[in-house]
Amino acid sequence: MSKNKTAAIVLAAGLGTRMKSTLPKVLHPLGGVPMIRHLMETLDGLEMERIVVVVGEDMPAVVDSVAPCPTVTQTPRLGSGDAVLTARAAFEGFTGDVLVVYGDTPLITKETLGRLITARRAPLDPAVAVLGFCPAEPGRYGRLILAPDGTLEAIIEAGDASPEQLAVGFCNSGVIAVDGKRLFPLLEKLDNGNAAGEYYLTDIVAAATAAGFACAVVEGAGDELIGINTRVDLAAAEAIVQRRLRGQAMLGGATLIDPASVYFSHDTLLGKDVTIGPGVVFGPGVSVGNKAEIRPFCHIEGTSIAAGAVVGPFARLRPGADIAEDAHIGNFVEIKNAAVESGAKINHLTYIGDARVGAKANVGAGTITCNYDGFSKSRTDIGGGVFIGSNTALVAPVKIGDGAIIGAGSVISEDVEANALALTRAGQKNIKGGGERYRQRRRAARKPGTKKTEH
Repeated sequence: MSKNKTAAIVLAAGLGTRMKSTLPKVLHPLGGVPMIRHLMETLDGLEMERIVVVVGEDMPAVVDSVAPCPTVTQTPRLGSGDAVLTARAAFEGFTGDVLVVYGDTPLITKETLGRLITARRAPLDPAVAVLGFCPAEPGRYGRLILAPDGTLEAIIEAGDASPEQLAVGFCNSGVIAVDGKRLFPLLEKLDNGNAAGEYYLTDIVAAATAAGFACAVVEGAGDELIGINTRVDLAAAEAIVQRRLRGQAMLGGATLIDPASVYFSHDTLLGKDVTIGPGVVFGPGVSVGNKAEIRPFCHIEGTSIAAGAVVGPFARLRPGADIAEDAHIGNFVEIKNAAVESGAKINHLTYIGDARVGAKANVGAGTITCNYDGFSKSRTDIGGGVFIGSNTALVAPVKIGDGAIIGAGSVISEDVEANALALTRAGQKNIKGGGERYRQRRRAARKPGTKKTEH
């Protein structure tokens, strides 16, 4: 039943003390999502028969992050070999192939894992297939020692390696594929006779060799196999993620004026012929329609931008912003939890929150929706074709009817009927000669010897 089936054990019980964080290591974000989610999505793409995640005690956030995958708890933490043994009950009767992967090695691709599985199923029938790589600086990694026929002879930890073995540049990633029939019997042969008193998964190769089984090896790319143990590693992994996402965006039909300055989230969706200027940051939950333009230095998250819309420069779109076709959102405009309908224009220095802006409405510079009264938030409804003059405050809850005009500098706290003109400015008063008389008073009041202030 399990023949040619594949399952996975994800090791995620590590405390990550070198991250210097109260957040479990595997929950630190890459591309806007916890790093372990990248790995889980990769495994989902391989159509696994089952996936089990090994966590440590008091890690409910990790359990929630990998749901609905089942988890088992390793307690106490006695090393990577012991962690895999912790999952034994979940693999009762399974005789397919078992991948062992790490939650803090999230950038591995399904193509690489597919090659590892293929190597495990080769005619030689190796008990274990190990994924190796050639890092620029192999210093701390275990070395993969190959036999003349290319099979894997041993894994030698760097601290135990001879000078000749240290000269080997082919290193152990820790990722393995094992015949499910032989996995747990081999793990039972491991011992903890080392300085840490732990059971090392790498010793499975020696156990397999001692039992007369062959072991295979596959080479992967270093960028895929970076392990994240510190904030420095996290930054390096983020750079790799961003390079991948930028490449996908451009190959998908988007133009990035300065690719290296644009930052995407893992779930950013871009249509065809989208243009993105320098310095744009996409947070989670953003979709951009065909032929939309995102001008420089915008920050966008939780937002839908429809086809042909123009956003920025220097715009901030917060969660719940829904920008319709051909709408214009200009410089220093902030939109939050608001629908901006087709053809509407909000071009300058404006805040629109908890609102609707109707089709082809025009909102002048300095306009704000006063959506919060210190206790609760209320909505502003701006109808289609409305013109709102500059420096207007709309005190929610308030509704502006279709086609209405709001005079500049108004404070609108009551509903305005369709096609009405509303303004609340005080009448202007001009005092002839008042400016000169004011200056004379100020000069007379100046103390002798006081210098004139320059601007």
